Amino acid sequence: MTAMNTETFARPELDDVETKDDPKLSVELKKLSKRLHRQVGQAIVDYNMIEEGDKVMVCLSGGKDSYSMLDILLNMQQRAPINFEIVAVNLDQKQPGFPEHILPEYLKARGVPFHIEEQDTYSIVKRLVPEGKTTCSLCSRLRRGNLYRVAEELGATKIALGHHRDDIIVTLLLNMFFGARMKGMPPKLVSDTGRHVVIRPLAYVAEPDLVRWAAHREFPIIPCNLCGSQENLQRVQVKAMINEWETKYPGRLENMFTAMSKVVPSHMMDRELFPFQTLKATGVPDTNGDIAFDEDESCAPQPQAQSSVITLRPR
Repeated sequence: MTAMNTETFARPELDDVETKDDPKLSVELKKLSKRLHRQVGQAIVDYNMIEEGDKVMVCLSGGKDSYSMLDILLNMQQRAPINFEIVAVNLDQKQPGFPEHILPEYLKARGVPFHIEEQDTYSIVKRLVPEGKTTCSLCSRLRRGNLYRVAEELGATKIALGHHRDDIIVTLLLNMFFGARMKGMPPKLVSDTGRHVVIRPLAYVAEPDLVRWAAHREFPIIPCNLCGSQENLQRVQVKAMINEWETKYPGRLENMFTAMSKVVPSHMMDRELFPFQTLKATGVPDTNGDIAFDEDESCAPQPQAQSSVITLRPR
């Protein structure tokens, strides 16, 4: 199968998002459009997410992330150098008050093939999870199992999820803080059943950009009421923490995200990834060698401005 071509796929034109004839569209929104399409295209190319003849099942929850993912993939499908299908799938979990008409109306208006899978996982979660406990883990497992089954029934070759850059960073920190393991959320993986390839086309996209894009495109957002607010969720707390970091130190999240693709096994501690037990001196210079003992210049304390405080020294 043929992989996406970086040159033609990762560099969209503005008219991909119907902005060419919109005089009200600001320069910033045009930049946002180009950035989003470039980042999604680059992620697809870097990880060979979509190939010739693929049938991509786009999981649509009704939130800003999955709407944006579908929107961008539809735009790219029109000019991609390969042929692939898109089918949108929503799992109706029978949450009380869920507006069942919104997604079908939106998808019909856009001419997108879709499937609504109705499964009352809400009742299962409410029955099995004690009041006051978080519902995310069980809800996620039930949702994942149903989506895998639907993918087989539809003949989908790829399952696209709407996780973005910030989700990936938060997952890494959650696994470190609470799972004691260095594990993230990869842009592409084989499902735990071994039968499906899961892709995350928004892997390079920052969440604030998706917020702006969803507002601009006026997606009919459907909130998730199953979990309620659950303000004490570990994921919520970690997300608030990284947002505070980014406010105080702009660029920190991007550095953390980039670091996930620049792992140096010899400077970690996993004995299965690096043969520490058999490590011996070779006499051959190694650029990743003893510099580990030096303080990196980028991490060194910055020189302080001259202080007016007078330091008294004993005679």
